[in-house]
Amino acid sequence: MAEFDYDVIVIGAGPGGYVAAIRAAQLGLRTACVEGRETLGGTCLNVGCIPSKALLHASELYEEAMGGHLTKFGVEFSGVKLNLDQMHAEKAKAVKELTGGIEFLFKKNKVTWLKGNGRFTGPNTLDVAGQSVTAKDIVIATGSVVTPLPGVEIDQKVVVDSTGALALLKVPEDLVVIGGGVIGLELGSVWRRLGARVTVVEYLDQILPGMDGEVRKEAAKLFKKQGFEYKLSTKVTGVTVKGGKATLTMEPAAGGAAETLEADAVLVAIGRKPNTDTLGLDAIGLKVNARGQVEIDHDFRTSVPGVWAIGDVAPGLMLAHKAEDEGVAVADNIAGHTGIVNHDVIPSVVYTMPEIAGVGLTEEAAKERGEIKVGKFPMMANSRAKTNRDTDGFVKIIADAQTDKVLGVWIVASLAGTMIAEVALAMEFGATSEDIALTCHAHPTHSEAIKEAAMAVTGKPIHI
Repeated sequence: MAEFDYDVIVIGAGPGGYVAAIRAAQLGLRTACVEGRETLGGTCLNVGCIPSKALLHASELYEEAMGGHLTKFGVEFSGVKLNLDQMHAEKAKAVKELTGGIEFLFKKNKVTWLKGNGRFTGPNTLDVAGQSVTAKDIVIATGSVVTPLPGVEIDQKVVVDSTGALALLKVPEDLVVIGGGVIGLELGSVWRRLGARVTVVEYLDQILPGMDGEVRKEAAKLFKKQGFEYKLSTKVTGVTVKGGKATLTMEPAAGGAAETLEADAVLVAIGRKPNTDTLGLDAIGLKVNARGQVEIDHDFRTSVPGVWAIGDVAPGLMLAHKAEDEGVAVADNIAGHTGIVNHDVIPSVVYTMPEIAGVGLTEEAAKERGEIKVGKFPMMANSRAKTNRDTDGFVKIIADAQTDKVLGVWIVASLAGTMIAEVALAMEFGATSEDIALTCHAHPTHSEAIKEAAMAVTGKPIHI
C-alpha cells in the first residue's frame, strides 16, 4: 500500500475548502489545506461576503441617520458626517476576526496549512510553493474568480471589480455598475447610500437573472424608488479612462446606435468563473466542461480516482453555504460515511434593503413541471413590519396543485435572508403549504407573513 504525506489535501481555504479540511480532521484523517493567501477564508471572508455585508450594514446606518428616517421614531440627529476611513477600518476588523478564527480552528483540529498555490504534478501529488506533497485523496475547492469583460481593463482605481469596490477611498459622484446581478446590486447599494448616483447597465431586459420573475420586477421597482437608474438590454463595448474619469461606450443588446456614459467609477460585476486555470489539471487528465467547471458525480468524485471537487469549481449555485455543505459531505464520503447535499433546497439571498431571498423553484420553472398553486402575502399587512415602518415586499409560496408540497418560496422583506431559513427547513422535510399554515408563529414577527402566505395558497389568509 502506497504511503502518502496526508490522507486528505484540500486545495483552497474558502468556505468549502476550510470546512472540508476541518471535517476531515474531525473524522480522524491526516489533513492539510493548501492556501496561497496570507489569510484563510477565501474570497468570501477576505473580499466577498463578509466585507460587503459590513459595508452594507454601515451604509444602511449612515443613510438612516443622514436621511432623517429615524425622526418619525423620535430619534433626531444633527451634524451627521461620513467617516469612510472608519467604515473601512471596522470592515477590516470584522474580516480579521473571522479569518483569524479559521486559523484557530485549523490549529484546534490539527489541520496543516500548506502556504502557497497548489498544482497537480501527477496522481495524488501536488506542488505547493516548490514543495512536493502527496495524499490519498485530494479535494479541489479553489472557488471562483471575477469574469472579465472584453474591452474593459480593471485598474482597481477607476474601473474596479468587486474587490476594488470594497476599498474605494472616496465616494464617487457617479458610479456605473456593469451587471444587474447580486454582486452589482449589493455593492451599488453601498455607494448609493453613501451619496453616489448609481446607474446599472444590464445586458438582459431585467435585473437579477435566474430569480423569480415577480421578484425581479418588484426589486427593480424598489431600487428605482431608492435612486438607482437602469440601462437594460444594453451591452458595454468598451471603457476608457482619462484624468480619473471613465467613459463607457454602449449599444443596445440587440444591436443599434452606440452611446456613451461618463462616471467617476465603474464596477464590473458580470459574474464569476471557476478558478481552475493554474491547477495543472492536464497532469492528471482531468478536463473541465464548457463552463470551466469540474464535473462530479453525486458523491463529489471527479473522473480521476482520488480527486474530488466542491464549491464554485463544481456545477451548481456559486454560494458560500452551498460550498460549506459540500465540504462536510465530501469529507464524510472520503472517510467512508455518507455525505449528501440536497441541491434542490439551497437558499439564495440578495443583501440589499429590502433583502431578497428564494429557495426552490421559481414560479416560471414550477409551471413548466405541472399545475401549481401560489399564495402571496404583502409585508404591508404584517404587523411587525408595520410598526418598524419597513413594509416593502411580500412572501410568495409555490406549491404543487395536487400534493400541496412546497416547491419554492420567494421573499422580499427587510429580514428575508433570515426568514428564508424556516421554509428551507420545511422543504427539506417535504412540507406542504398546509404544514406551514398550521404551524403557530410568534406574534408580532415578520415570519407571520410566511404563515399567511401559506394560508393564501388555499385562498384563506386572515389579514388581507
